[in-house]
Amino acid sequence: MGDDPYGINKTTIDAIVAEIAQVVAQKTELAIVIGGGNIFRGVALGASGMDRATADYMGMIATVMNALALQDAFRQSGIEARVQSALRIDQVVEPYIRPKAIRYLEEGKVVIFAAGTGNPFFTTDTAAALRGAEVGAQVVIKATKVDGIYSADPVKDPSAIRFDAISFDEAIMKNLRIMDATAFALCRDQRLPIRVLSLFKPGALLAAVRGAPEGTLVHV
Repeated sequence: MGDDPYGINKTTIDAIVAEIAQVVAQKTELAIVIGGGNIFRGVALGASGMDRATADYMGMIATVMNALALQDAFRQSGIEARVQSALRIDQVVEPYIRPKAIRYLEEGKVVIFAAGTGNPFFTTDTAAALRGAEVGAQVVIKATKVDGIYSADPVKDPSAIRFDAISFDEAIMKNLRIMDATAFALCRDQRLPIRVLSLFKPGALLAAVRGAPEGTLVHV
């Protein structure tokens, strides 16, 4: 969305692709779970009176639109990418098939998982945790607006402290809202670490992939 009030900002998507291109150049197998809040927020509409399941399905379709935009931007940058959707829209994207997704990753293609889990009442955080576990990911990277996990909202509390690393149990004890509870529990149970970093800090994603202590690591 960038600075726009709605939709897809080309400058923003080009910047995201440039960051991801650095990771692809390292021959790292990379899968992406994408949200749709810049187009439609199912949770918000569900809270305002719309049937929650209907709103969530609309949100899933918005993620497919974003996935197609990202795939096209990759294509223009010379990066091969495949979109797999948890909702069937066969004329537009292929359905999610785990063995095929793994094969694409092994071939060096970026895989974009769209439509969340394909079920209402689950967020794209849960989709990231689920797909990460399914394809045998080494880490789930949550690329967001802040450069890690803080003891409090750093925008509201200037004294908030950023954690370099924190355990799942400690994060739960401190009531730190890193992901939704379902996603967080799935990562913890599967012993799948989470690294939270800024999507807008140049080089942050590449640094994390190279093993640098970028952002905050959530570990068992």
